[in-house]
Amino acid sequence: MNAPHKPAPLEDVQSSRDVRNIAINKVGIKSLRHPVKVADRADGVQHTVAGFDMYVYLPEHYKGTHMSRFVQLLNSHEQAISVASFEQMAREMVGKLEAESGYIEMRFPFFMNKTAPVSGVQSLMDYDVSLIGEIRQGVFTQTIKVVVAATSLCPCSKKISEYGAHNQRSHVTITAQVNDRVWLEELIRVAEEEASCEVYGILKRPDEKYVTEQAYDNPKFVEDFIRDVAARLNGDPRIDRYVVEVENFESIHNHSAYALIEHDKRTA
Repeated sequence: MNAPHKPAPLEDVQSSRDVRNIAINKVGIKSLRHPVKVADRADGVQHTVAGFDMYVYLPEHYKGTHMSRFVQLLNSHEQAISVASFEQMAREMVGKLEAESGYIEMRFPFFMNKTAPVSGVQSLMDYDVSLIGEIRQGVFTQTIKVVVAATSLCPCSKKISEYGAHNQRSHVTITAQVNDRVWLEELIRVAEEEASCEVYGILKRPDEKYVTEQAYDNPKFVEDFIRDVAARLNGDPRIDRYVVEVENFESIHNHSAYALIEHDKRTA
Protein backbone atom coordinates (compact mmCIF):
# COMPACT_ATOMS: atom_id res chain seq x y z
CA MET A 1 0.00 0.00 0.00
CA ASN A 2 1.29 3.43 -0.89
CA ALA A 3 2.16 5.75 1.97
CA PRO A 4 -0.28 8.69 2.39
CA HIS A 5 0.77 11.79 0.54
CA LYS A 6 2.19 14.46 2.80
CA PRO A 7 1.20 17.93 1.55
CA ALA A 8 3.95 20.43 1.05
CA PRO A 9 4.05 23.24 3.65
CA LEU A 10 2.16 26.35 2.62
CA GLU A 11 4.12 29.49 2.09
CA ASP A 12 3.81 32.19 4.79
CA VAL A 13 3.21 35.09 2.44
CA GLN A 14 2.69 37.66 5.21
CA SER A 15 6.21 37.09 6.50
CA SER A 16 7.83 37.52 3.11
CA ARG A 17 10.01 40.56 2.51
CA ASP A 18 8.54 43.77 1.14
CA VAL A 19 10.77 45.84 -1.14
CA ARG A 20 9.00 49.21 -0.86
CA ASN A 21 10.76 49.94 2.44
CA ILE A 22 7.75 51.71 4.05
CA ALA A 23 6.64 50.88 7.60
CA ILE A 24 2.95 50.86 8.59
CA ASN A 25 2.02 52.56 11.85
CA LYS A 26 -1.17 50.57 12.47
CA VAL A 27 -2.42 47.45 10.73
CA GLY A 28 -4.91 44.92 12.01
CA ILE A 29 -8.64 44.42 12.43
CA LYS A 30 -11.34 47.01 13.00
CA SER A 31 -14.90 46.79 14.34
CA LEU A 32 -14.84 43.10 15.22
CA ARG A 33 -17.73 42.26 17.56
CA HIS A 34 -17.04 39.64 20.18
CA PRO A 35 -18.84 38.45 23.34
CA VAL A 36 -16.92 39.35 26.48
CA LYS A 37 -17.21 39.37 30.24
CA VAL A 38 -16.38 42.71 31.83
CA ALA A 39 -15.41 43.00 35.50
CA ASP A 40 -17.50 45.47 37.48
CA ARG A 41 -17.27 46.75 41.01
CA ALA A 42 -20.77 45.86 42.22
CA ASP A 43 -21.60 42.41 40.89
CA GLY A 44 -18.27 41.00 39.78
CA VAL A 45 -18.91 40.51 36.07
CA GLN A 46 -21.18 41.63 33.23
CA HIS A 47 -21.78 39.73 30.01
CA THR A 48 -21.82 42.00 26.98
CA VAL A 49 -20.77 42.32 23.35
CA ALA A 50 -17.84 44.58 22.54
CA GLY A 51 -16.48 46.07 19.35
CA PHE A 52 -12.72 45.68 19.01
CA ASP A 53 -10.07 47.58 17.06
CA MET A 54 -6.71 45.81 17.25
CA TYR A 55 -3.58 47.06 15.49
CA VAL A 56 0.18 46.54 15.54
CA TYR A 57 3.15 48.32 14.03
CA LEU A 58 4.47 46.60 10.89
CA PRO A 59 8.16 47.15 10.04
CA GLU A 60 9.09 48.12 6.52
CA HIS A 61 10.60 44.73 5.65
CA TYR A 62 7.43 42.65 6.34
CA LYS A 63 4.77 42.30 3.66
CA GLY A 64 1.84 41.79 6.05
CA THR A 65 0.66 40.87 9.52
CA HIS A 66 -1.15 37.71 10.62
CA MET A 67 -4.77 38.86 10.95
CA SER A 68 -6.06 35.56 12.36
CA ARG A 69 -3.89 35.93 15.45
CA PHE A 70 -5.94 38.93 16.60
CA VAL A 71 -9.08 36.81 16.64
CA GLN A 72 -7.26 33.93 18.32
CA LEU A 73 -6.26 36.30 21.10
CA LEU A 74 -9.88 37.30 21.75
CA ASN A 75 -11.03 33.67 21.77
CA SER A 76 -8.37 32.83 24.36
CA HIS A 77 -9.66 35.42 26.85
CA GLU A 78 -12.64 33.73 28.45
CA GLN A 79 -12.02 35.32 31.84
CA ALA A 80 -13.53 38.69 32.64
CA ILE A 81 -11.72 41.58 31.00
CA SER A 82 -11.12 44.50 33.34
CA VAL A 83 -9.11 47.70 33.52
CA ALA A 84 -6.57 45.72 35.55
CA SER A 85 -6.22 42.85 33.03
CA PHE A 86 -6.13 44.96 29.87
CA GLU A 87 -2.34 45.38 29.97
CA GLN A 88 -1.82 41.61 29.87
CA MET A 89 -4.09 41.38 26.85
CA ALA A 90 -2.20 44.13 24.99
CA ARG A 91 1.17 42.53 25.75
CA GLU A 92 -0.07 39.16 24.56
CA MET A 93 -1.13 40.77 21.30
CA VAL A 94 2.25 42.32 20.50
CA GLY A 95 3.90 39.05 21.49
CA LYS A 96 1.73 36.92 19.21
CA LEU A 97 2.19 39.35 16.33
CA GLU A 98 5.92 39.77 17.00
CA ALA A 99 5.44 43.54 16.99
CA GLU A 100 7.23 46.31 18.86
CA SER A 101 4.07 48.36 19.41
CA GLY A 102 0.33 47.72 19.45
CA TYR A 103 -3.09 49.24 20.12
CA ILE A 104 -6.37 47.72 21.38
CA GLU A 105 -9.66 49.56 21.73
CA MET A 106 -12.68 47.81 23.21
CA ARG A 107 -16.08 49.57 23.04
CA PHE A 108 -19.12 48.22 24.85
CA PRO A 109 -22.31 49.15 26.72
CA PHE A 110 -21.86 49.09 30.48
CA PHE A 111 -24.77 48.91 32.92
CA MET A 112 -25.20 50.19 36.46
CA ASN A 113 -28.13 49.56 38.77
CA LYS A 114 -29.51 52.88 40.03
CA THR A 115 -31.94 53.54 42.86
CA ALA A 116 -34.51 56.33 42.54
CA PRO A 117 -33.95 59.00 45.21
CA VAL A 118 -37.34 58.85 46.98
CA SER A 119 -39.27 55.72 46.03
CA GLY A 120 -36.21 53.50 46.00
CA VAL A 121 -37.29 51.79 42.77
CA GLN A 122 -34.33 50.29 40.94
CA SER A 123 -33.54 50.39 37.24
CA LEU A 124 -30.58 49.82 34.95
CA MET A 125 -28.73 52.70 33.29
CA ASP A 126 -26.51 52.09 30.29
CA TYR A 127 -23.28 53.92 29.49
CA ASP A 128 -21.01 53.86 26.43
CA VAL A 129 -17.56 52.80 27.58
CA SER A 130 -14.20 52.24 25.88
CA LEU A 131 -11.00 50.66 27.18
CA ILE A 132 -7.90 51.60 25.19
CA GLY A 133 -4.48 50.03 25.66
CA GLU A 134 -1.35 51.00 23.77
CA ILE A 135 2.22 49.70 23.92
CA ARG A 136 5.12 51.76 22.54
CA GLN A 137 8.73 50.67 23.05
CA GLY A 138 7.60 48.32 25.79
CA VAL A 139 5.73 50.99 27.75
CA PHE A 140 2.00 50.41 28.34
CA THR A 141 -0.51 53.25 28.59
CA GLN A 142 -4.16 52.75 29.43
CA THR A 143 -7.08 55.04 28.72
CA ILE A 144 -10.69 54.77 29.90
CA LYS A 145 -13.52 56.60 28.15
CA VAL A 146 -17.06 56.93 29.50
CA VAL A 147 -20.06 58.79 28.12
CA VAL A 148 -22.56 59.74 30.82
CA ALA A 149 -26.03 61.28 30.49
CA ALA A 150 -26.97 63.91 33.08
CA THR A 151 -29.22 66.94 33.65
CA SER A 152 -28.07 70.56 33.62
CA LEU A 153 -30.17 73.64 34.45
CA CYS A 154 -29.36 77.15 33.19
CA PRO A 155 -28.43 79.67 35.94
CA CYS A 156 -29.29 82.61 33.68
CA SER A 157 -32.77 81.26 32.96
CA LYS A 158 -33.38 80.76 36.67
CA LYS A 159 -32.12 84.26 37.51
CA ILE A 160 -34.20 86.21 34.98
CA SER A 161 -37.43 84.18 35.05
CA GLU A 162 -40.24 84.81 37.52
CA TYR A 163 -40.90 81.09 37.65
CA GLY A 164 -39.23 78.04 36.17
CA ALA A 165 -35.91 77.63 34.36
CA HIS A 166 -34.98 75.71 31.26
CA ASN A 167 -32.94 72.56 31.61
CA GLN A 168 -31.60 69.93 29.26
CA ARG A 169 -30.04 66.52 29.06
CA SER A 170 -26.27 66.62 28.83
CA HIS A 171 -23.61 64.19 27.72
CA VAL A 172 -20.40 64.18 29.71
CA THR A 173 -17.46 62.40 28.07
CA ILE A 174 -14.43 61.64 30.25
CA THR A 175 -11.33 60.22 28.58
CA ALA A 176 -8.73 59.48 31.26
CA GLN A 177 -5.23 58.03 30.97
CA VAL A 178 -4.63 56.16 34.20
CA ASN A 179 -1.59 54.81 36.08
CA ASP A 180 -3.48 52.54 38.48
CA ARG A 181 -6.78 50.70 38.74
CA VAL A 182 -9.78 53.00 38.27
CA TRP A 183 -13.21 51.38 38.22
CA LEU A 184 -15.52 52.36 35.38
CA GLU A 185 -18.17 53.17 37.99
CA GLU A 186 -15.88 55.74 39.61
CA LEU A 187 -15.57 57.88 36.48
CA ILE A 188 -19.29 57.55 35.82
CA ARG A 189 -20.11 58.74 39.32
CA VAL A 190 -17.83 61.78 38.96
CA ALA A 191 -19.89 62.97 35.99
CA GLU A 192 -23.23 62.23 37.66
CA GLU A 193 -22.36 63.84 40.98
CA GLU A 194 -21.22 67.09 39.37
CA ALA A 195 -24.38 67.51 37.26
CA SER A 196 -27.32 69.68 38.24
CA CYS A 197 -29.05 66.33 38.71
CA GLU A 198 -28.61 62.71 37.72
CA VAL A 199 -30.85 60.88 35.28
CA TYR A 200 -32.55 57.56 36.06
CA GLY A 201 -34.18 54.74 34.13
CA ILE A 202 -37.38 54.80 36.23
CA LEU A 203 -38.85 57.61 38.33
CA LYS A 204 -42.10 57.63 40.29
CA ARG A 205 -43.97 60.90 40.89
CA PRO A 206 -42.17 61.68 44.19
CA ASP A 207 -38.85 61.02 42.44
CA GLU A 208 -39.76 63.33 39.56
CA LYS A 209 -40.54 66.11 42.03
CA TYR A 210 -37.22 65.51 43.77
CA VAL A 211 -35.03 65.57 40.64
CA THR A 212 -36.83 68.63 39.24
CA GLU A 213 -36.24 70.57 42.45
CA GLN A 214 -32.69 69.30 42.86
CA ALA A 215 -31.78 70.56 39.38
CA TYR A 216 -33.46 73.91 40.13
CA ASP A 217 -31.43 74.26 43.34
CA ASN A 218 -28.18 73.34 41.56
CA PRO A 219 -28.01 75.38 38.32
CA LYS A 220 -24.84 75.11 36.19
CA PHE A 221 -23.66 76.58 32.93
CA VAL A 222 -21.77 74.19 30.68
CA GLU A 223 -18.64 76.02 31.89
CA ASP A 224 -19.51 75.31 35.54
CA PHE A 225 -20.28 71.69 34.85
CA ILE A 226 -17.04 70.92 33.04
CA ARG A 227 -14.87 72.79 35.56
CA ASP A 228 -16.40 70.85 38.44
CA VAL A 229 -15.70 67.54 36.69
CA ALA A 230 -12.13 68.63 35.88
CA ALA A 231 -11.53 69.64 39.49
CA ARG A 232 -12.48 66.13 40.62
CA LEU A 233 -10.10 64.56 38.10
CA ASN A 234 -7.31 66.94 39.10
CA GLY A 235 -7.56 65.60 42.65
CA ASP A 236 -7.21 61.92 41.65
CA PRO A 237 -3.53 60.84 41.57
CA ARG A 238 -4.41 57.72 39.55
CA ILE A 239 -5.22 59.90 36.54
CA ASP A 240 -2.23 61.26 34.57
CA ARG A 241 -4.03 62.94 31.71
CA TYR A 242 -7.64 63.60 30.78
CA VAL A 243 -10.00 65.16 28.29
CA VAL A 244 -13.47 66.17 29.49
CA GLU A 245 -16.25 67.19 27.13
CA VAL A 246 -19.72 68.41 28.06
CA GLU A 247 -22.48 68.86 25.50
CA ASN A 248 -25.81 70.33 26.57
CA PHE A 249 -28.63 69.53 24.15
CA GLU A 250 -30.40 72.86 24.57
CA SER A 251 -34.16 72.81 25.12
CA ILE A 252 -34.76 76.40 23.89
CA HIS A 253 -32.24 76.51 21.02
CA ASN A 254 -31.64 74.47 17.90
CA HIS A 255 -28.01 73.96 18.83
CA SER A 256 -25.95 72.49 21.65
CA ALA A 257 -23.74 74.24 24.18
CA TYR A 258 -20.30 72.60 24.33
CA ALA A 259 -17.09 72.80 26.36
CA LEU A 260 -13.81 70.86 26.45
CA ILE A 261 -10.93 70.75 28.94
CA GLU A 262 -7.72 68.85 28.24
CA HIS A 263 -5.02 68.52 30.89
CA ASP A 264 -1.80 66.50 31.26
CA LYS A 265 -0.89 66.54 34.95
CA ARG A 266 2.61 65.23 34.24
CA THR A 267 3.57 68.44 32.44
CA ALA A 268 1.77 70.89 34.74
